[in-house]
Amino acid sequence: MILIKNCEVYAPHKLGKKDILLASGEILEIGENIETGSLKVKVINGENFKAIPGLIDGHVHIAGAGGEGGPKTRTPEVKLSQLIEGGITTVIGCLGTDGMTRSIESVLMKAKAFREEGISAWIYTGSYQIPTPTILGDVGKDIALIEEVIGVGEVAISDHRSSYPSVNELIRLAEHARVGGMLGGKAGIINLHMGDAKNPFALIYEVVEKSELNFKQFIPTHCNRNDYIFEDAKTYGKSGYVDITASSYPYFPQYEIKPAKAIVQLIETGVPLENITMTSDGGGSLPDFDEQGNLIKLVSGDPASIFRETMEAVKDENLPLEKALLPVTLNPATALKLASKGRLEDGKDADIVLIDQNYDIHYVIANGEIMMENGEIIKKGIFEKE
Repeated sequence: MILIKNCEVYAPHKLGKKDILLASGEILEIGENIETGSLKVKVINGENFKAIPGLIDGHVHIAGAGGEGGPKTRTPEVKLSQLIEGGITTVIGCLGTDGMTRSIESVLMKAKAFREEGISAWIYTGSYQIPTPTILGDVGKDIALIEEVIGVGEVAISDHRSSYPSVNELIRLAEHARVGGMLGGKAGIINLHMGDAKNPFALIYEVVEKSELNFKQFIPTHCNRNDYIFEDAKTYGKSGYVDITASSYPYFPQYEIKPAKAIVQLIETGVPLENITMTSDGGGSLPDFDEQGNLIKLVSGDPASIFRETMEAVKDENLPLEKALLPVTLNPATALKLASKGRLEDGKDADIVLIDQNYDIHYVIANGEIMMENGEIIKKGIFEKE
C-alpha cells in the first residue's frame, strides 16, 4: 500500500489538497486525513507536490520505425525509461511507414513486454499501407480477439508514402475496425497519419458523407505539421478529434506549429477541448524530404515531449493545468475507451505522477508500482539495468 499525504490533486480537474491511498494497483481512496491504522504502508509526503494522472501517449513506435533512408535509418525499440521520464504510464504502440519489413507481431510482443515491466500498453494493428498488414487476416478479427489491439493505425493519407486509399477502401477498413471494436469491447478507432498534401481532411469528410461512420471513428494525427494543415484542423476539430504531435517541433520549427501553442490556438478558434489530444510519435522517424522526394534529414521522436509541451502550455501559454492535462489524460482515455485510465478517482488504476511547483517530475507510479522516486528512475527495462 502507498499513501500520498497532503498533495494538490488534479484529477485532472482540481480537487485541492488531498491524501491518496493506493493498493493492488488501484486508487482505493482520495480524501482528507486518510488513516491506515496498523497496516504496513509506504508514505510519500506530497506537501510540495501536485498529483496528476499518469500520461497516456496514444501514438508511439514502441518496436521501432523508420527506414526511409535505408536499413541504417531504422529506429530502435523504445525503452521503458524513455516513457517513465516523461510521466507516461500508458502507451499505444503502432507500426508506421514500414509495414513491409516490420510486423504487427513485433509491436504486440513489445506491448506485452511493457506490461510485464509494469506499465499499461495497447497497440494498433495495421500500418501506413492499404491493404494493411494484420495478425489474424482482418483488422476486425485482430481487434475483437487480441486483448492488446484496440484499433487500426497509423494509416497514411495525404502523404507521398501513403498508398492513397480510396473512399471505399477507407470506409471498408473503418467499418471492419468498428465492428471488431464492438465485438471486443474496444475503441475500434482508426489512427490516420496526415501528410503534407493540401486539403488533407477531404478524404475523411467524404468517408463520413458516403457512409454511416462519424468523424470520431478517426484520430488524424500530425495536425500541427505545417501551417495550412493546422488551419484546416481548426475547422475539422469542431466535428472530430485532432491530434497534435509533440516530438517533431524542436527539429522542424520552420514547418511545425509548436504543440503548446497549437493546443491554445485550437481552443481559441472554438475547437472543443475534449476533441484535442497530443501524442509524441516517440520512437518514430521524423524525416524531411526535398522537393524531389530525397531524404535530407531524419531524427527520432522522444516520448517525453508530451510532458514538456503540456507543462509549457501552462508556463508559457497560461493554460490552466487542469485544462492542459486533458489532451494527454482524460481525452485519449475517452477516445480509446480506456475506462480505468486518464483520471484520479476511487477504483481507477493507480497511475500517478507527482510534480513540483516548477512542473518537474519527482515520482511516477504505474499500476500502483513506484517507477520513479525523488526524480530517479528506479524501474528500468531488463536490458537497461547496469
